[in-house]
Amino acid sequence: MPPPADIVKVAIEWPGAYPKLMEIDQKKPLSAIIKEVCDGWSLANHEYFALQHADSSNFYITEKNRNEIKNGTILRLTTSPAQNAQQLHERIQSSSMDAKLEALKDLASLSRDVTFAQEFINLDGISLLTQMVESGTERYQKLQKIMKPCFGDMLSFTLTAFVELMDHGIVSWDTFSVAFIKKIASFVNKSAIDISILQRSLAILESMVLNSHDLYQKVAQEITIGQLIPHLQGSDQEIQTYTIAVINALFLKAPDERRQVDVESNVDILDCPLTEMANILAQKQLRSIILTHVIRAQRAINNEMAHQLYVLQVLTFNLLEDRMMTKMDPQDQAQRDIIFELRRIAFDAESEPNNSSGSMEKRKSMYTRDYKKLGFINHVNPAMDFTQTPPGMLALDNMLYFAKHHQDAYIRIVLENSSREDKHECPFGRSSIELTKMLCEILKVGELPSETCNDFHPMFFTHDRSFEEFFCICIQLLNKTWKEMRATSEDFNKVMQVVKEQVMRALTTKPSSLDQFKSKLQNLSYTEILKIRQSERMNQEDFQSRPILELKEKIQPEILELIKQQRLNRLVEGTCFRKLNARRRQDKFWYCRLSPNHKVLHYGDLEESPQGEVPHDSLQDKLPVADIKAVVTGKDCPHMKEKGALKQNKEVLELAFSILYDSNCQLNFIAPDKHEITSLFEGQLIAILSPSSMEPDVFTGSRE
Repeated sequence: MPPPADIVKVAIEWPGAYPKLMEIDQKKPLSAIIKEVCDGWSLANHEYFALQHADSSNFYITEKNRNEIKNGTILRLTTSPAQNAQQLHERIQSSSMDAKLEALKDLASLSRDVTFAQEFINLDGISLLTQMVESGTERYQKLQKIMKPCFGDMLSFTLTAFVELMDHGIVSWDTFSVAFIKKIASFVNKSAIDISILQRSLAILESMVLNSHDLYQKVAQEITIGQLIPHLQGSDQEIQTYTIAVINALFLKAPDERRQVDVESNVDILDCPLTEMANILAQKQLRSIILTHVIRAQRAINNEMAHQLYVLQVLTFNLLEDRMMTKMDPQDQAQRDIIFELRRIAFDAESEPNNSSGSMEKRKSMYTRDYKKLGFINHVNPAMDFTQTPPGMLALDNMLYFAKHHQDAYIRIVLENSSREDKHECPFGRSSIELTKMLCEILKVGELPSETCNDFHPMFFTHDRSFEEFFCICIQLLNKTWKEMRATSEDFNKVMQVVKEQVMRALTTKPSSLDQFKSKLQNLSYTEILKIRQSERMNQEDFQSRPILELKEKIQPEILELIKQQRLNRLVEGTCFRKLNARRRQDKFWYCRLSPNHKVLHYGDLEESPQGEVPHDSLQDKLPVADIKAVVTGKDCPHMKEKGALKQNKEVLELAFSILYDSNCQLNFIAPDKHEITSLFEGQLIAILSPSSMEPDVFTGSRE
């Protein structure tokens, strides 16, 4: 007869004694179980004790998480969180440097546990740590020369404990003083500082900015780009990642009026506070430093750095949103002058813009004729073409940039099309407006960065006006494709679809420069696109022919079995997942894999991202497959229902899934990408949980 479901068999350790094998009744209060364990070792005052996992996590067992205890779990009897917090609170104030250092080391480790963190915070422990950072460092700076390693370790452990405690979200970031902010900023501003101190200081500044508007203002005034540049020029990619994360956080929280681009500004960015984010990002010093020392450095870019570069790319392009959503005012003379300038460059390059001769009627007739040649829809008043948003005034900005910076190509395109037969001319104005709109859609201008995306494009970091240059390449591509298709005005939408496909296919190759992007497009002519489409269509048609369908029906059971085995094998290999919360970068990972006999899911925390497979015996926790009740995705996941920033992100919702087991217990996942959630866990878990069928009878939730 199997044991009751509420009984779990565990081993419990106590220093200096043989471990006890014990059956725990999950219906009993935890305090009663601890008393029973203490009585077995003749330990008085059981209220001063607690149980914790004996693995590397050392997390305390509480009434909330006790259901995670499984058969075979090894536990440890230890000091209660309250007692431990009280003792450490006293030890970190010791006058002995060695004792203080050891206490701070223990505090940094224990602070990862939310139960301990709550007890330590209740003792006003956060305030104690901030006071130690503000004043304690001054006290020990005199000892730095003779005790430099000790001082560095002490400050490092103090900041680590602070970061871990704050990551639990128990204490508001709004409570910290200007003195503390200045002290943290001073660690970042120092030319020579311990790497671990610098890393944690940057992480603290990022969290301050992301979690408090008031702190954003204070941090932004303390840090200049000149102080951050040396960290980008260093060889430590982790420090570079944290540095870009701080820049991204400040940029993300900057008020709209401080994000406006002033490309012609001559302000020295080395002395520029980070509140002036748009000005900084428009300057080539910072861009070229990131390009040289990060993107083109002689080392692979890890996932977290790729994410931060993606965020920087998105935030930079989002500076265009204001112009993209601004309609042209047909009565605004300054805006109308831009259209006059486009006409002048194309048809009257040697004349002054305001030079006028002849009667008003003659000039109007001439302008109407020229605006038609320029390809505007409204020949009489082309300003009306820019009243639709998106792309609004951004399209006109792009056209003017092309006309001024690529004047020969601009004049050639306009004159070439104005000399064609009407039915084959490519309308430059209309094309530019639709192309700008399309490029904004491709680059998702105006959307917030995804929490999980790593899709940055190196070529956009190679030019100060990368979007405008991107447009200039694509408008020439559009004209070339128009000619290759021998298109007429009726084919306009078809041409735009082909151009979009050309651009998308070229972008997927991740060209390292704009010239390389242009080269990729040269190899994606309309003829080549037709070949690709034909090949894809033929493959699709082949699979729909009658002989193929008959063969498919015959071998389907065997194919399904092979698919199931492949999915199971992938689960056995396992996958590493990143832990996420309000401060995305946690540098914490956990791994999940299926046992070779397909009966147990092994999972556990990792200190760093693994290279290759993680052995089963190094994963501390287990979940029998038989205990799994359901697999849910998207908004049905428990961790997506919780209040937090991640819930609001559509892409994170699409990557979220949870395994439900027992009562109110679950394993929550954020898949690395869409390929993982589809190819790894959807099919695999369906195969495991429904061995007699490939139908997803346990797979529920919102998915596309």
